[in-house]
Amino acid sequence: MKTLILGGTREAREIADIASGERGFEIVSSLAGRVREPVLPVGAVRVGGFGGVDGLREWLADNEIQAVVDATHPFAGGITANAAAAAASLGLPVLHVRRPGWIEQDGDRWIRVPDLTAAAEAVATLGKRVFLTIGRQGVAAFADSDAWFLIRAIDPPEGDVPGDHELLLARGPFSVEDETALLVERGIDVMVTKDSGGALTEAKLVAARALGLPVVMIDRPPLPDGAQQVETVAAAWDWLRAQR
Repeated sequence: MKTLILGGTREAREIADIASGERGFEIVSSLAGRVREPVLPVGAVRVGGFGGVDGLREWLADNEIQAVVDATHPFAGGITANAAAAAASLGLPVLHVRRPGWIEQDGDRWIRVPDLTAAAEAVATLGKRVFLTIGRQGVAAFADSDAWFLIRAIDPPEGDVPGDHELLLARGPFSVEDETALLVERGIDVMVTKDSGGALTEAKLVAARALGLPVVMIDRPPLPDGAQQVETVAAAWDWLRAQR
């Protein structure tokens, strides 16, 4: 069964690895191409956009795809919506894999907001030294702030950035000890992050909790209406085998 995995996440790589070793499956993984040196999955890989819903629908048909697994980042709302629409138009089964979001714990000081604009508004009332850990996209939403920003991303942000900032290029995972030291050394008094979930980048939340820092937590965009969703690689693999 020829399957397109929309990837870029650890879950997508694990699904590709499992399926590529199973008889009866032909896997093509697709990466958006927004990270300069991505961690590549096993098997065939394509990089770049499809050209919206119409382009994706044409690609699926031309490549005789029989199932679609959307295991993109929880905040990749555009490709998720396009995948759901394109697959539906062709009558293809599509599954959305989303790891669980983080759960607020005792001692956390989270301020949940629906989007980047609301996050920028919240920061203005919370602190003057901001740890911005949202990746390189969306940094422009904070460009007009008069606060100082520590911007951490894998690649440099594109577009406008805050006038007073330090850019830290790094790829996780990070330890709690390192995250704590970073927050203390830079004098951070508020953190901004996305509710990406997962253990690989959770250490920053543990460090913020220990230091009593407020965290502006940006909520995930909703999945398309009627979307079929699972939270684990095992559940995704069960679904994929059932489509064969």
